[in-house]
Amino acid sequence: MSAAPPARRRDAATTREAILTAAVVEFTEHGYARAGVRQIAERAGVTAMMINRYFGSKQGLFAEVVDRSFGPPTVVGTERSGAARTMARALAERTAPGAERLDPFLLTLRCASDPEAADIVRRGIEGHAGTRLAGLIGGPEADVRAQLGLALAAGTWLLRTVIGTSALAEADDARLAELLAGMLEPVTRETGAAPSPGSGSTPADD
Repeated sequence: MSAAPPARRRDAATTREAILTAAVVEFTEHGYARAGVRQIAERAGVTAMMINRYFGSKQGLFAEVVDRSFGPPTVVGTERSGAARTMARALAERTAPGAERLDPFLLTLRCASDPEAADIVRRGIEGHAGTRLAGLIGGPEADVRAQLGLALAAGTWLLRTVIGTSALAEADDARLAELLAGMLEPVTRETGAAPSPGSGSTPADD
C-alpha cells in the first residue's frame, strides 16, 4: 500500500500578496466603507477567515494597503537637486489623458470621507510622500512646505484627472510641467537658496 501524498503546504507569502493585491483594487475602486472583507477574499481566492489571520482586521488590512500604495515614489522624486522640476514633470505626465492611474490619490479620494480610514490615510501621506519630500527640502518648516507641495499635486490631479476641467485636461504636458515647477519651487527650495535655473523666479520674488 503506497503512502498518501503529503498535503500541499500553503504558501503564506503568496496568499498574503494575493490578499493585498485584491484589497488595493477593492479599496481604491469602492472606498473603505463599501469594500467588504468577503469581496476582497473572493477576489483573492481565499476565505474571509484568512484575511483576519494575516491582517487581524479590515482596518489592519487597509493600513497595509495604504503603505503599499503610498510607499513607492510616484510623483515625489528621490533626489534633492531639481526636486520641483522632477515633481512637476512626473505630475504632468501621470495626470495626462491615458496615463496609468495614480492609486495613492484615488485611494485618498475614495476613503477620505470615512474618519477611521482618513486617519490611516493621513498617517500614510505623512509617513511616506510627506516625509520623503520634507527630507528633500530640508531647512525650517520643511514639513509644512512639503505638505503644501503635496496639496498642489493633489489639487492638480483632482481637477485634471477626476473632474477634467478643460484648461488643465487640454494643457500641453511640457507647458503644464513648467508652470507647476514655478509654483513648487518656492516651497521646495531650501530657505536662503537661490532659485533653480528656469524656475521663473528671482530672489526679489521672495
